[in-house]
Amino acid sequence: MGREANNASIAEGWRERISIDDAVCHGKPCVKGTRIMASTILDYLTAGEPVEEILRQYPGLVAEDVRAAIGYGAWLARQEEQFPLHTERIE
Repeated sequence: MGREANNASIAEGWRERISIDDAVCHGKPCVKGTRIMASTILDYLTAGEPVEEILRQYPGLVAEDVRAAIGYGAWLARQEEQFPLHTERIE
């Protein structure tokens, strides 16, 4: 249960570190206080970059910011299940 509880808190904790502001990066979700978009962090992770490398390239970030971007991505995927956005069925 420890891991599940931790995963749940990470999944919901993104709201403390990710903001959406129309005046910043055209309203794209960014790490609070920065112009670093959550999608940029997720792109790096998708490409196989280790968290340490992302933190090296973006010194203003901390590991919790990367986890928040992942949590935001997980939340967005769950939202897409309820309200299909623009993904097609993959078989």
